Amino acid sequence: MDYYTHVEGIPMDRRLLTLAEDAIKGKGDGRISKHDAEKLLAAVVDGNQFTEVEKDTVAHIRRTFRWTETARDWF
Repeated sequence: MDYYTHVEGIPMDRRLLTLAEDAIKGKGDGRISKHDAEKLLAAVVDGNQFTEVEKDTVAHIRRTFRWTETARDWF
């Protein structure tokens, strides 16, 4: 599996997108919870470097996925 995928021509971190998609799939009310946000952040910081691709991916996830207010504020 490739590490990257492209969304609207922009390279994105496939693992982060999968975490976000799995967080809302078939559970709860379809929003990213604080617990889900904690998993996302852990995946971002696991390499001790916040790359441009990760920044773009996180911005996309924040913009296009529904979040609980608590999760959005925490993240």
